[in-house]
Amino acid sequence: MIDRTDNSADDSSLIRASLAGDTRAFGEIVRRYQKMVARTVRGMLGDSVFAEDVGQEVFIKLYHSLNEFRGEAKLSTYIQRIAVNLTLNEIKRRKRFFSTFSQKGNNEMYEYEIADEGTQEKREAAELVNKALQAMDPRFRVIVTMRLLQGYSTKETAEILGLPVGTVLSRLSRAQEQLKGILEKL
Repeated sequence: MIDRTDNSADDSSLIRASLAGDTRAFGEIVRRYQKMVARTVRGMLGDSVFAEDVGQEVFIKLYHSLNEFRGEAKLSTYIQRIAVNLTLNEIKRRKRFFSTFSQKGNNEMYEYEIADEGTQEKREAAELVNKALQAMDPRFRVIVTMRLLQGYSTKETAEILGLPVGTVLSRLSRAQEQLKGILEKL
């Protein structure tokens, strides 16, 4: 499970200090959220130079937009939204077109475990799932990344992406069917 402890009180003081010019405070924000950003960006772009660039760009954009943060959502939600938007922009910029695979089977829900390390079999399975993720439509890939790989709830995913909960549920169902179809072909 992902450690997403509530640092909102600490976050607000770090934001105030960062806005006052304290670079150490902003460095702490980066340290606190860099793994979350990396998981999101790599989940959507794969482990590539592009993912590293987008990850760095997230914190540059955060730094320049910190004064616009109103505190209506958690800082992690705000950062996650920046990460998703910049990643989607990178996908568009690279003009990658993804095939939409036809849905198969009934409406069962499938979850695929991604292993960071472990046996050779788990690493091969993780590589296979990562290839399948790269073949997915970006609208669905972001939902799979947020819900199944990062463990965000449907409500949290909806909040981060600015979508209704019903849309997240619908896209998750379609994404799982698409992922299943791609994996069957691989």
